[in-house]
Amino acid sequence: MTATATKTLQATLAPPTAHKERRLQRTVATYRRALSESFDSGADTQSAVNDVVTGYTLTSYAKDALKNYVPQLRDTYNASEFEDDHPVRFTNRGWRLDHSEDRTHEFCWRVPQAGRGNAFWIPLRINPAQRELWGDLLDGDATVGEFRLTENRTNWVLHVTVEYTVAEPEEPDDPTPVGFDIGESKLLTGCACRDDTPTQPCIYDGGRVRHLRKEMFTTLRRLQARDAEWRVDERFDHYQNALTDIVEKASREAVEYARSFENPVIVLEDLSYIREHLDYGKWMNRRLHNWAFARLTGRIEDKARDAGIPVRFVNPAYTSQTCHACGHLGSRSSQAAFRCTNAECWVSEYQADINAAANIAGRLNPWGERCALKPHTSDSPRDGSACDSTAGHRTPSRQPRQTTLAAFQS
Repeated sequence: MTATATKTLQATLAPPTAHKERRLQRTVATYRRALSESFDSGADTQSAVNDVVTGYTLTSYAKDALKNYVPQLRDTYNASEFEDDHPVRFTNRGWRLDHSEDRTHEFCWRVPQAGRGNAFWIPLRINPAQRELWGDLLDGDATVGEFRLTENRTNWVLHVTVEYTVAEPEEPDDPTPVGFDIGESKLLTGCACRDDTPTQPCIYDGGRVRHLRKEMFTTLRRLQARDAEWRVDERFDHYQNALTDIVEKASREAVEYARSFENPVIVLEDLSYIREHLDYGKWMNRRLHNWAFARLTGRIEDKARDAGIPVRFVNPAYTSQTCHACGHLGSRSSQAAFRCTNAECWVSEYQADINAAANIAGRLNPWGERCALKPHTSDSPRDGSACDSTAGHRTPSRQPRQTTLAAFQS
């Protein structure tokens, strides 16, 4: 069984000549004017955008990308305004790549330009870790999607969306579910379940991320108030690079943790609609909307697939409020503490994030076969009884033991 994976390749353009630099800047400036006019005109269909961009000196690849992108700004992203530093987008019809091992830079990209015979080639500095995928593009083993050209203060960067086929890891007969809870206080909490008992949990703290997010918001707001736009771009790139580094390290540690168990299956919450259902006030919503839920989930999924570990998604409802031992709803007296309200349950106080991760792992499927997730549908049991639910009652462990707060407080 195979699946289609998507990655974004990144390359830095070798320093262009003065003539090529001017042509790149002219392309960017023309594209941004066309984007701005299309957006300001209220165009919300491809036909309406086409009427606006027809007169601009752009390639058909850039115009077609605009016709796809501008309606999305309103319909999908619900944007009311946008920054003026958008990258130039091209559809995959305009993609051309050349390769030669005799050159200092093996790969060269053909930059699309308006008019016949005006396109030019420019060398690429690729990420060595992505060398194999660049080779797959040449061999036809990977498919190019949209590609984007970005102008930074000191260089030009090319991003290429690539789709390629990978073997879908098969779920083992006797899996060890490893659940991961993604949050703000603790960026990532993992917990494997054996015989319905949490085993060797791990926590990746989110303090550094919270600090970066807060510092980024405050710094960028102050710089914008001073009209220091070049500093805004510089500091934004700094913070985004730092956050990307944390996401990469956390996702790598998550997969390494899962690999420490026999027949692991990574279990994650499906948080596709989390942004649509947040209403905790303006300040908290801003923090949660900026949280990299999908970003971290996607990197765990990519790294797990490369490691041959299956990934399954489950309904996220009440994972943080349900006792993993008895299935009763409890309470959180603090961010770190979960209390079970069932007097007959052996759990009194438990580390809240580990409790959530254990619930996520327990929802892999208590019947021995995976249940397809259906977002926004009833999570009711098949026969109407509570014991047949993925979030239902589970028999307490034969060896009751608690994971105390002190063991995991940093």
